[in-house]
Amino acid sequence: MSDVIGYEVRDRKAYLTLNRPERLNAITAEVARGLKELVDRANEDAAVHVIVLQGAGRAFSAGYDLKQYAEDGDLTQPPVWDPIKDYQLMKRNTDDFFSLWRSLKPTIAKVHGYAVAGGSDIALSCDLVVMAENARIGYMPARVWGCPTTAMWVYRLGAERAKRMLLTGDTIDGTTAAAWGLVVQSVPTGELDDAVEALADRIAGVPVNQLVMQKLMINQAYDNMGLHGTQILATLFDGITRHSPEGRWFQEFAAQHGFPAAVRWRDSGKPIPDGGGPIPTTAELGKE
Repeated sequence: MSDVIGYEVRDRKAYLTLNRPERLNAITAEVARGLKELVDRANEDAAVHVIVLQGAGRAFSAGYDLKQYAEDGDLTQPPVWDPIKDYQLMKRNTDDFFSLWRSLKPTIAKVHGYAVAGGSDIALSCDLVVMAENARIGYMPARVWGCPTTAMWVYRLGAERAKRMLLTGDTIDGTTAAAWGLVVQSVPTGELDDAVEALADRIAGVPVNQLVMQKLMINQAYDNMGLHGTQILATLFDGITRHSPEGRWFQEFAAQHGFPAAVRWRDSGKPIPDGGGPIPTTAELGKE
């Protein structure tokens, strides 16, 4: 998995590095599988006390690779949609992301640039998130073609602020994310590495058995609030969003005009046609 995720251990810390910088560390099935494999590897290594997840290049992760999944249509089934087939695929990805949360050893996400769409699912699956002040986090596919399958927005923010994010698809910067309690800390970009190292070192000095017990106890409270059931619903809804008339319209838009144009339309605030509708022509787009 070294091609898509780097792995290094030093000073009781395992460093996992999302390594598709040319695609802003966009997520593929290979990335999801590799993430779980390396989290498991770190859990099995007695020398590791804490796991740090980071991204190579300009971003933590810009989400699913829309060139593959939207433009090429890899996540869209033919008109007769099999929801269970879709659920099996996306639930596996969700479980792979959530290996960070279920990891016996603590996990820290170091976020710079962007942690958006599926990238926010990965970051928010970590126990602790430290962001650069100018980094952005959000789930823009809430506008069309997505539902956050880990469901961590509501568990971290509460209902009202989760609705503020998911009813708009807006992003917020690290400063706001920390003020809202979505992440544990935000720091100037130049201080991000040092801040994460200081936190990881502090945790790394604690015996593993102590870390595991504290984490299991806290996670159990979330399980008692129905986290697993909420994720099942969110994962089913994610499939529906991609196969609704509006979801199919978005995918066809991406197939015809490319995913950058589709994303610009989605994020611009322009309405998504109810029930789908005709795809704008290239000439019509040029008039926008």
